Amino acid sequence: MLRAVILVLAMPISASAESLVALRTLPARTVITEADVALVDAKIDGALTALTPALGQEVKITVYAGRPLRAADIGPAALIDRNQTVQLVYHMAGLTILAEGRALERGPEGAVIRAMNIASKTTISGRVDALGRLIVGAAP
Repeated sequence: MLRAVILVLAMPISASAESLVALRTLPARTVITEADVALVDAKIDGALTALTPALGQEVKITVYAGRPLRAADIGPAALIDRNQTVQLVYHMAGLTILAEGRALERGPEGAVIRAMNIASKTTISGRVDALGRLIVGAAP
């Protein structure tokens, strides 16, 4: 009996690890879906180990088919693209002013980006909200 226990303890333990890889080439700015990535039974340094954190995220750089997907390669999907017409929203003391602007940068929800007020040609900065608007000034 003791001999069997020693044999079991002496056996190499195989740690099963999974890594997330691209199933097809993902160009930069691609929003990741379940059809784009898969978990493979291999330990790849730096690769994501679960599918859920990557879904809905945007690829920052091109990731080629079969290559691992790393946390540094992905980020939140942009709600506003450069040169897109956006609604500028300014709140202060119960007053709300709406204006039309043109985004000078792209950004995801929560990012501070620059835009140009179309009417005044003034460059302003604002925070992207969940609706894809640019909040300028204090939020209500």
